[in-house]
Amino acid sequence: MAGVEQNRDRYARTFDVLELLAGHPEGLTVTEIATRLELPVSSSHNLLGRMAASEVVSVSDGPRYSLGPRAVRLGIRIADGLEVRALARRHLQDLARTTGEDVYLAMRLGRRITYVERVAGSRPVTVEIRLGQDLYLHATAVGKLFAAADDGLRRRLWSRERPRLTEHTLVGTEELTAELDAIREAGVAVSREEAIIGVVGIAVGVHDAHGELVAAVHVSALRPALPPDAETSLTTAARGCAVAIERDLGRSHPVTR
Repeated sequence: MAGVEQNRDRYARTFDVLELLAGHPEGLTVTEIATRLELPVSSSHNLLGRMAASEVVSVSDGPRYSLGPRAVRLGIRIADGLEVRALARRHLQDLARTTGEDVYLAMRLGRRITYVERVAGSRPVTVEIRLGQDLYLHATAVGKLFAAADDGLRRRLWSRERPRLTEHTLVGTEELTAELDAIREAGVAVSREEAIIGVVGIAVGVHDAHGELVAAVHVSALRPALPPDAETSLTTAARGCAVAIERDLGRSHPVTR
């Protein structure tokens, strides 16, 4: 238990340091940090050394400590994620209302792909997937979509175990390579009972004003309830939702009449 408590204290101190440095872009010395946080100078020095080694903080002459590139990138990603989630909510609700299916917003958080928002459809039976859950890159529609778009995630996919979740799961390198290449070309990914039996997932990317993939709209449908050609209509509806979110993010799209 003592070790667990020490880890908790270390994590808490790390965030205390980040919060303090966020308000001091000019940087602070180890003594100033220790004094403001009421910590021993020696333990503060050790903590800052670990944070500097992982680029969470930067060290300049003095030495003075300020937010490092890793912390800055994370802050930008969190801020962007909050904006995307807020802007997407109304459009996700419209999509769920129009299709009757469960709708999710997926995002990349570090090396993980996860759902950050869910709007339930009108179907009497739904499959609720927990928000924040780390999604498989090889078996879920959004996982495949992000892996197809990002070479780093694709390398991670090849380096990790790819469990066969259902009889439909793609696990072979050759078949997955062809799948990801097709997804990158089409801009849409489909999981046909590859993660959960009886569930079809359709994912369409959401890009910011610079064309960067920042999120994905995901429609989850029960296969037994899907009428013929439903995948096509759901994909069209998901694309329309993604375009609406992109417009709110400042991406230009031609207006169709």
